[in-house]
Amino acid sequence: LSRFTCETYFLFIFIKQRVSQANHFSSVTITLMKNISYKKRKADMMTARWQGTIALLLLIIISYVDRVNISVMILNPEFAEHFQLNENRMLQGLLMTCFLLGYGFSALLLTPVIESKLHYRQGLLSSIAIWAAVCAASPLLGSLTGMLIARVILGIAEGPLFSLKTRFISDNFSAQEIGKPNAVTALGVSLGLAVGFPLVTWLMSHLGWAGSFYALAAINLLLGGGLIWRFLPAPRKLPTAKKPGFVHTFTLAWQTPLLGWILLVEIATLSYLWGSSAWLPAWLRDEHHFSLHATGWLAAIPFLLSLGSKFLGGVLLDKMRPEQAPVLFVVGGAMTALSVVALMLSHQPAWLALFMLSANVFWGLQGAAIPAVIQHHAAREAVGSAYGIINGIGNICAAFIPLLMGMVMRSVGSVSSGFSVLVVSQVVTLLAGGMLLLRMRHAAAISA
Repeated sequence: LSRFTCETYFLFIFIKQRVSQANHFSSVTITLMKNISYKKRKADMMTARWQGTIALLLLIIISYVDRVNISVMILNPEFAEHFQLNENRMLQGLLMTCFLLGYGFSALLLTPVIESKLHYRQGLLSSIAIWAAVCAASPLLGSLTGMLIARVILGIAEGPLFSLKTRFISDNFSAQEIGKPNAVTALGVSLGLAVGFPLVTWLMSHLGWAGSFYALAAINLLLGGGLIWRFLPAPRKLPTAKKPGFVHTFTLAWQTPLLGWILLVEIATLSYLWGSSAWLPAWLRDEHHFSLHATGWLAAIPFLLSLGSKFLGGVLLDKMRPEQAPVLFVVGGAMTALSVVALMLSHQPAWLALFMLSANVFWGLQGAAIPAVIQHHAAREAVGSAYGIINGIGNICAAFIPLLMGMVMRSVGSVSSGFSVLVVSQVVTLLAGGMLLLRMRHAAAISA
């Protein structure tokens, strides 16, 4: 009996040890499975947010093709005759100005409505449908007035794009990660201009100016709409979360610290963008006598070269402290202004090419800094509207730059004379960026 008791006791101890080991193994296995599942979900989330970022990049490219098609089409004699433009530089600049006015007021006033009522996916899909409709209707318009109205409507539809893009990045990336996605999406500006000039030239040569509008309408709807539908995450239902109203969102956006200085930098930056993109093809053709086909490709090269500098700006932003971001405005503004002055004074083809390219490289360096500064300062629930205010007012002011350049050109008699307006814009970037740098460093020193 004693032997049986001992054996039973040791058997019990043995079974207990094995059960304990099994429980431990099971616990470890469950923990590992949970870790694997968490890492998989995290990887899927990272993939989804970068897919959304790339989809937004491609949509920005498409939108910029829409924006600059007029800059190439005004060189087409049939288009100019149809809308009674002829060689009137002021009327040609007015086409871009009308688009930018609609764009600016839309970014300023429509963005808070979309941010407070809709998801960014819904807002973008609605916008894309209107872009396509305006493009398809443009060849059917029989007067300059009709085309000017169409350009205003197109601007209104495209206005919320960058604000909603900024909101998407703010919602899906941490404050330490926003430099690269901002830089990637900022590449869309240069890529859109680089693709837009030769693409519209090619479409006009093969389909005519009217056919090019129809082709762009199809690209907008099928490619742009398809990308957002497929890759931008659908809104998640949060029944307990109540979105802030329009007034609250708009008020929070206006209370963003240093809003005035950021706005001044945006105005100057957009003035360079729209002034150079509106008149670069005409400068190449009329003053340097390139063919229409060569003009489209040559106008694309400076914006292609700025791609690397824009991404470099984003990489630098992720390595810099937030209060150091305006350094990019100071350096970029100064070097861009000097490059444009040298461009105006040069006549040798090699020097012209060098200064034309360097101007866009230094301008591109500033690309990701403005949304990054907004994302660091604005209230989280109003970050899209804050960028909408900056982008909207910036485009409203920059809307008159192509027209102003046209007036200078008509007064002086050369296209290059209008580039003096671009020099002034970059001097403003330098000065406003310097003030922003001082204010942000002072605020950081006080908070430390």
